[in-house]
Amino acid sequence: MDLTSLHALSASDGARLVRDGVISSGQLVEACLSRIEAVDPDVRAWAFLDPDLARAQAAAADEYRLSGRPLGPLHGVPVGVKDIIDTADMPTENGSVLHAGRTPSRDATVVSMLRAAGAVIVGKTVTTEFAAYAPGKTRNPHNPAHTPGGSSSGSAAAVAAGMVPVALGSQTNGSVIRPAAFCGVYGFKPTHGLIPRHGVLPLCRSLDTVGVFARTLDDVALVTEELIGFDERDPDSRPRARVPLRAVGAEEPPVTPMLAFIKTARWDRADGDTREAFAELAGLLGDRVEEVELVQSADALEWHRLIMESEMAASLDREWTAGRDRLSEALRTQLGRGREVTAVDYQLARRRAEAFAEGLAELFQERCDAILTPAAPGPAPHGLESTGDPSFCTLWTLAGMPAITLPLMHAASGLPIGMQLVGARYGDAHLLRTARWLASRIEASRPG
Repeated sequence: MDLTSLHALSASDGARLVRDGVISSGQLVEACLSRIEAVDPDVRAWAFLDPDLARAQAAAADEYRLSGRPLGPLHGVPVGVKDIIDTADMPTENGSVLHAGRTPSRDATVVSMLRAAGAVIVGKTVTTEFAAYAPGKTRNPHNPAHTPGGSSSGSAAAVAAGMVPVALGSQTNGSVIRPAAFCGVYGFKPTHGLIPRHGVLPLCRSLDTVGVFARTLDDVALVTEELIGFDERDPDSRPRARVPLRAVGAEEPPVTPMLAFIKTARWDRADGDTREAFAELAGLLGDRVEEVELVQSADALEWHRLIMESEMAASLDREWTAGRDRLSEALRTQLGRGREVTAVDYQLARRRAEAFAEGLAELFQERCDAILTPAAPGPAPHGLESTGDPSFCTLWTLAGMPAITLPLMHAASGLPIGMQLVGARYGDAHLLRTARWLASRIEASRPG
């Protein structure tokens, strides 16, 4: 086996080869570290990286495998973790100078779950400032003059550039789906509350969701399944039966899926490449896609803003009070607006958002298996001053619904265009199954 190309392995294949003794975790991690050394000077995906710490974890994983004890599903596999997720052995600085040097004493719940599954935490990936809009240092791996998206910019770019097979991010608006689309990888935001968030920067409790980046659907299912669970320290976490994402996601749909194509009130922002790609997709799907209009979509965008900015202002009150002059202008503006939201407007927005989500639930019950919509207005914009427009993600985050980016289209420039599939709340496994069906159908339609 060519050890120099191990960085290109999927997490599923890497775990299998380590488990079978074909390769060691040390070899797999070393290949990823070599890849990071080669490409990260241009991509800049990492906020913290200690190669010796990664090697030590891999050595411990290899020693454990030789003991003959049972191995976790991610045993020996390198993973990147967004730098708003606490790690006890690495800094977690939340993308802000105000938290420079912050080193938590405990792992976040999701990091503990990764370690229990055998994963090697390679390092911390770049986030925008407090997971909001001010860009970090990361560049798009396809063209460094273009944004990688945000706020989970480093995680998306690290996976896309082959530095790690999988990485964790988070989404409060479009922070998983958009960077995955811009960088050309799968990005999965599960149902709100399904993955516990204890130890993750609390930005907006009503919307914050941990997500996964990967290069294959199998890896999306593998990692997400390991992260689903109950944690009483997360107020939105609930005890529920284990979700069999891998098993259901790998099945053939019992009935050919029906998709609802929803343009939303932001369709006027979709560029020519996106409009052309979705027109071709509609032609391919034929009678398995139906255009549906959401009457309240423009209002729902405003409800999301009110909820997000008011909760952000509360969550970052200490930072605002002690160091607002060291926050970016973009974040100061957001927090300033959030501090002006009245309690009445906030409560009305929450109530209307829940009614909006209930209306979408009826759509799934009566008319479709998944919603089809763009992940972003187009490919990654030129320039690094902005992380791009998240508005094609906003409605689904507001409603707490699972969503996934499929990296199956390209603009005339060659940059990736992401299509987004959205599922019913707690229909995560069903959504992954539909995503696999759609990906297979698109691939089968291509010549050669």
